This record gives sequence, C-alpha cells and structure tokens, in this order.
Amino acid sequence: MTHGFEGADVKAGRLTSEQVAANFADLHPPLTRHEAAVAADRCYFCYDAPCMTACPTGIDIAMFIRQIAADNPSGAAKTIFDQNILGGMCARVCPTETLCEEACVREAAEGKPVEIGRLQRFATDHLMADGVHPYQPGVSTGRKIAVVGAGPAGLACAHRLALKGHAVTLFDAKPKPGGLNEYGIAAYKTPGGFAEAEVDFVLGIGNITLETGKALGRDISIDGLKWDYDAVFLGIGLGGVNALGVPGEDLPGVEDAVEFIAELRSAEDPSALAIGRRVVVIGGGMTAIDAAVQSKLLGAEDVTIVYRRGQESMNASLFEQDLAQTKGVAIKHWAKPVCVVCEGERRGVEFEYTRSGSGGLEGTGETFFVAADVVLKAIGQTLETPEGPATERGRIVVDAEFRTSLDGVWAGGDCVAAGDDLTVTAVAQGRDAAESIHRALTA
Repeated sequence: MTHGFEGADVKAGRLTSEQVAANFADLHPPLTRHEAAVAADRCYFCYDAPCMTACPTGIDIAMFIRQIAADNPSGAAKTIFDQNILGGMCARVCPTETLCEEACVREAAEGKPVEIGRLQRFATDHLMADGVHPYQPGVSTGRKIAVVGAGPAGLACAHRLALKGHAVTLFDAKPKPGGLNEYGIAAYKTPGGFAEAEVDFVLGIGNITLETGKALGRDISIDGLKWDYDAVFLGIGLGGVNALGVPGEDLPGVEDAVEFIAELRSAEDPSALAIGRRVVVIGGGMTAIDAAVQSKLLGAEDVTIVYRRGQESMNASLFEQDLAQTKGVAIKHWAKPVCVVCEGERRGVEFEYTRSGSGGLEGTGETFFVAADVVLKAIGQTLETPEGPATERGRIVVDAEFRTSLDGVWAGGDCVAAGDDLTVTAVAQGRDAAESIHRALTA
C-alpha cells in the first residue's frame, strides 16, 4: 500500500508474523467427519426443500446432505458439483445466512438452520483432496469457444462447455486466473491457497486452454475472437473503480479497497504490509467489510466504516456486519464524504450526514470529521466497457439466455445487468450461458 498523507502513522509490523497468522486463520474451520454426520442428521430432507429453491445454482441440498449422512461425502460432492463446479468456494464465501440457510425449515422452527455451507465444504473438500477430477470432456463437437475472464462466471462456463465436448480457450487479463476469488476476497475466508487449488480442479477436466495476461481491448478483441471462434463468452467482471468525486481523493493514502485486498492476498508475509493506525473505509458492501476487518487483523487500532444509507441498505449481510463489529470495527450510517483533508496534523475525511428525502438521498448540512492515516474506497466497481455489446447503467445487457446484442456473443457474472453480484450467481450465469451456447451450436 502507498504510504499515507505526509506525516501519517502508516507502517508495517504492527503485529508479529505469528499474531497475523493467527488472526488470518480459517474463519470457519472445516467440520470433522463426526461433526458432519451430526450436522447432517439435523436435516429433515424436505421433499420440496426450500433451501434448494433459495440456492442460485439449484443444488439438490437435501440429497447431498442425505449422502453425507450415509457416509458418502464423494457422492455428496458430485451432487454439488453437478450444479456448481465452484461449490468449494461458494461454501466458504456465500452469504448462506440470507440464501439457503435462511430458507431452512430448521431456521423457521428453531432459529438455528442446518449448517448447509459447512456441510457443502466438508463434501467438496473431501472429493478435491482425492486429486481425481469427477468429470471427463464430452465427445468432441469440433467447435471452438473463447471465454474471456477466468473468474467464477468464466470458469463455470468453460467447465460446462468442455463437459459438452467443445474446445475452450480461457483468457484472463491477470497473471493468475480466479478473478475476485483469487484477488478480491478476504484472506481469512480462503486460506491455504484454496482459490488457486480450485482453479486447478476446474481445469482438471481437460480441453480448456488457459491464456493469462490477455486483456480485452489490449491483447484481444471481440471482433477477432468472433473470427477465430464459434462463440464468445464474456465474464470480464467489473475492472474499473468508482470515484468518490470529492476534493482530496487523489492524495496518497487514499486507496482502492479491492487493490488493498489483492495486495494482502498476494503477500508472502502479511505482517510486512504497511497499515495505518487509523483507517476509514467508505462503502457498505462485502468489499468494505473485508477491507475493514483485515485492516484490524493487521494491527490498525481504529477502523471505521462509513456508509451513506442505513444498515438495512448495506449490501454486506448482517453476519458480515456483526463480524466486523466483533473484530472492533465501528460502522457509521447515514453519512457521505465531503472531502479528504490533509492540513498539518489534521488528516482524515470530512463527512456530511444524510437522510432519505423526496428526491432521493440528500445531505443535511451537518458535518463531522473522522481522523485517518489511510482511506479505503469501497463504493463499487465499474465496467470497463468492451467494444460492441449494448450496455445499460454500466452493465452489459443480456437476454434470458445470456446472449448480448452481438451475434455469437454471450455474457454473465458481475459485468451483466442481471442478478446479484455474488460468486454463486456468477457461477449460475456462466453455467447457464454455456448451456445456451451449446444449444445454439448444436441445433
């Protein structure tokens, strides 16, 4: 991270390597075989399981839990992977408390759902540890497909296309594949290099050629891909960063939260990263929570999240908000930044209180100041628009089949104007787009 405002208290080594390693240990330790059996035994195995309906990828949750209860974790994993090839990551990062577990009958009856996420991790980890990919490429169709973006949507699309017998070339602008799973998720959620291991597992099906360091618009173009391939899928995510639009945001020490998280995830020794004694995070989503919590875990003393609306409007789940606060992060609502200040010893952010008015969000005219040595922006990302596809409000427009306005080009994941910005949603869209591409090419 760039050092903060001149004279700001930003330094590395606030905690020892051992302390940081302990802080970044697995957020949800894996279940033992006995614990998994006990957790599975709580499931009612509902015939019309509401948890399955709540899962964006439609995993047969009752079935895989029944398989765990029958001591068949590999079979359970196959049930999961049939619908969600990134089931291992989703088990770690999905907001299950607002999806499958919220819909669980046990949650409605007792306020304590079946631990679906941890059971899913138990099963998928078991099969992945075997080192044998459970799928083989389909009989060759002779078709070639380009998938741009090796994040969740692109990986899911590429795997399903290979399963159908198509030859896939998977392009990604970064040096490593994985998208936000590799670069944008808190390190304590996926320790031990899991994101990289999962990519290796997905590519293990074969018939997928990976080309990294290839950016759309710089190294490859949609027109060129359309010429060389029978179909194109865009899973390019959101590469741009929203600006605060206030004076002072270009000062050193005002950083993008995603870049902060990426730097932390790639660090060999996180304790060597410089962090401010006082950190302000602006935003209300998962990225804001991840950046704030990790700042605390690196040794920052005062960490404050400031969000322009109320708690109920935050994209971060209540679980994530509670996690931040239990780690010592303060969350302030109903305030927007006015300017970033660096005047002698006065360093930080001036905020204005907000309220919901007839014309939308409006300022009240009252202000307050939060001192900071580092400011992290987490107010959302923007589409770095590729040439060609129609867009709407900064996202690529797709139809129900995930076809774009360009003939032969599909899209899915965060870059499209459909669904929530969740890993599991991106996986579902990539998978379903692959099915659409297959139908189009084999009709």
